[in-house]
Amino acid sequence: MAKNYKFTINGNEYTVDIQSFEGNLVELEVNGTPYTVALAEDVKTPKTPKLVRAKTPKTNTVKPLTSSAGLSKITAPLPGVVIEVKVKEGDTVKTDETLLTMEAMKMENNVLAEKDGIVKSIKVNPGDNILQGDLLIEIE
Repeated sequence: MAKNYKFTINGNEYTVDIQSFEGNLVELEVNGTPYTVALAEDVKTPKTPKLVRAKTPKTNTVKPLTSSAGLSKITAPLPGVVIEVKVKEGDTVKTDETLLTMEAMKMENNVLAEKDGIVKSIKVNPGDNILQGDLLIEIE
């Protein structure tokens, strides 16, 4: 059954060779030194997967970090997908007004304006996949 693995922990490399795995005993070698390891209990894997219904996603409000003077660049707080853009270029927005809704980590998140101003540009569209830190909207 010998399986070989390489680990790097705190910059140190370890070569682990699993020699045998029976019941709750594992015989292995770490960098050539043999060890017998006893697991606390047998590892049991279910034969059929357990299905769990997802709960209704909550709506979170995310206030992006931007500067208060000059051009305000609204960036994605998390990676996700743009669901709806609620403003258009030229719109006047107030502080804490919802600019767009995005799905991140199976939850809907509202991205808010940090300051009063006019929407200068919108860099995303509904359905766009975005990464954390991507530029979404600019406000003057």
